[in-house]
Amino acid sequence: MSKQNLAIAQTIDHTLLKPDATPDMILQVCEEARKHSFFSVCIPPCFVSLAKEHLDGSKVKICTVVGFPLGYTHTDVKAFEAQKAIQDGAEEIDMVMNLGHAKAGDWNAVCQDIRAVVWAANPFPVKVILETCVLQGEEIESACRAAEQAGAAFVKTSTGFGSAGAAAEHVARMKKTVGNTMQVKASGGIRTLSDYKAMVAAGADRIGASSGVAILKESDASL
Repeated sequence: MSKQNLAIAQTIDHTLLKPDATPDMILQVCEEARKHSFFSVCIPPCFVSLAKEHLDGSKVKICTVVGFPLGYTHTDVKAFEAQKAIQDGAEEIDMVMNLGHAKAGDWNAVCQDIRAVVWAANPFPVKVILETCVLQGEEIESACRAAEQAGAAFVKTSTGFGSAGAAAEHVARMKKTVGNTMQVKASGGIRTLSDYKAMVAAGADRIGASSGVAILKESDASL
């Protein structure tokens, strides 16, 4: 693998979160992640233990989702989901922010919801999915600050189930808000090398994509 492709792969969470994902599909994603040196696989919680067993001995981390995809699960349930996922072998948690509280401007409630998951996942990092397609600019900034206050490691653009995925302008606003205090993950609709480069240029530290293999092939062809 070229240095360029390895550098790209190490920023990608190789993702499979389709509702009809099967165990065989999860194992295929795990094998692709191992083969191409992706940073992690991002998979449904029910398959974490399967992935953990399959990836034993590899450097690929296991990421899973909490309160997914709508975010309005009770806080205690989100915390339990995170704790159970860590017990099963997850090493990163991507949780969906409570969008109802966010749209109501109740940032204290948003913060408390995130903090409960951060505590449950400790010492592993939590990424907070903002679902930026339903937020206004100032709401994106407030959500970033709430996630930072709660102790999250990342803010993330999208679930991939909303009306739109990642947008470079949203990534840039998120990065400007958090600076060096947190990292930014762009996800949702990132399918090409051009998409990837646009998100990184806007400030994304990590990319969530189901098209990671295709992005690497496109990168190889550009060498």
